[in-house]
Amino acid sequence: MSSQEKRPIGYTCAYTPLPLIDAAGFRPYRILPMGDTPDQAGQYLHDNLCPHVKKVLDQVLAGKVPDLAGAVLMNSCDAMRRLADAWRAARPQDNIMLVDLPVTTDEAALKFFAVQLEVLAEQLKLWGGLDFDTADLAASLADFNKLSGTLADLGAAIRSGRQKGSRAALQALYNACTQRSMVESIQNCQLPTAEAVPKNGVPIFLFGNVLPDPEAFELIADCGARIVGDDLCTGYRQFAGLEADSAEESVYLQLARHILTKPPCARTFFPAQPGRVAHDTLAAAQACGAAGVIGHTVKFCDPYLARMPIFREEFKKAGMPLLLLEGDCTLRSMGQQRTRIEAFIEMLR
Repeated sequence: MSSQEKRPIGYTCAYTPLPLIDAAGFRPYRILPMGDTPDQAGQYLHDNLCPHVKKVLDQVLAGKVPDLAGAVLMNSCDAMRRLADAWRAARPQDNIMLVDLPVTTDEAALKFFAVQLEVLAEQLKLWGGLDFDTADLAASLADFNKLSGTLADLGAAIRSGRQKGSRAALQALYNACTQRSMVESIQNCQLPTAEAVPKNGVPIFLFGNVLPDPEAFELIADCGARIVGDDLCTGYRQFAGLEADSAEESVYLQLARHILTKPPCARTFFPAQPGRVAHDTLAAAQACGAAGVIGHTVKFCDPYLARMPIFREEFKKAGMPLLLLEGDCTLRSMGQQRTRIEAFIEMLR
């Protein structure tokens, strides 16, 4: 069955179990907060709420998404819970499931999340999915890992100069892979022919949550930066592969462990290491030879805003220059930051 023949399941979060949706015979379709749509979300959601969530709802209400078999929303933050409530109020005929997502990664959390994934599997079958079994899910996990490895290799090749192309072109590929079937993504996992990108820009590491528009990366490059690494929920983080599995674990527990222990966003909490997310981000930036770091988050994102003091302190102690930006999921807001980005890059020269 081709990608277009598979009915899409909408999703909005990098923690969504894509192999499970694929095993059920659906096509995962990430609703990206891009493009101009009428502001209709304000009828259901407060003005001072995550613009990512509001842009997603705007696209749904404006009919900018394909006919969905359903939507799988992760209970990752209060804003996502509000999105589920608003979607149900606006379109009560749609199939919606809000999947509880633990904030920690201990064994109790893993077992709880594995049960949530099994419940989701049964729901997907009720929505018209295949009557798949654990062997089918294991096969989808293998396909996901193959896609993950290919994307990782492409990213590494671009950063090293072995592959012609830009981070903007890679982002366009990420976006395409979030809306195609796993098999089709693997078959078409290649960048368009392009000229080699000059390697004379200031090496920058980029982190944050939602930044899906390739033009945003072009803007950063135009300011004199060369993105040598990044950690974004709309970037490679959503395709981070399953590093290992265990024959002693159920496939649902393996999938739960993969999702909860892959590179986390700021909503994940490590009780024994409260500052781990900042420490890991700094280590990643240092490992790729970045001269400075740009953090980009959407406005009103409480998980990231609550962690920013820890980021500032960690980077200051290490002597790593840090620029923090906020946006509203529009290129207009990125354009307004151009002067700050240019000044930051100039300072690093």
